[in-house]
Amino acid sequence: MTLTGVRLQQTARRAAEALPGSGSSRPFTEKLDVYKVAGKVFLIVTDDPAERIITVKAEPEHGRRLQDEYPSITAGRYLDKTHWISVGADRGITAALVEALVTDSYDLALDSAPRSRRPAART
Repeated sequence: MTLTGVRLQQTARRAAEALPGSGSSRPFTEKLDVYKVAGKVFLIVTDDPAERIITVKAEPEHGRRLQDEYPSITAGRYLDKTHWISVGADRGITAALVEALVTDSYDLALDSAPRSRRPAART
């Protein structure tokens, strides 16, 4: 089932909060909820009612394929447009897709963190 913008954001937040060592803050502005693991950003939730999106890290080729497949997935806002994508609610954007994107982004962020800062492994 396709998600609304609010459900998209709720799903992303729940997925992020379930991951080990994940935490959120608002270091830039009250309208950006930033999720990090081991000091690395992996999810940004935009809390602007006019712009209900999430931004996640993605392998460049995978991100391009997603942008080709889904009109509401675009080059990432706020961050490097090669390694980040923004996702809005639209046809085909499902809870399963959002959960997978958040988890993949978390894994990419974790891979770039020093081992000494990484949380215990997921089960």
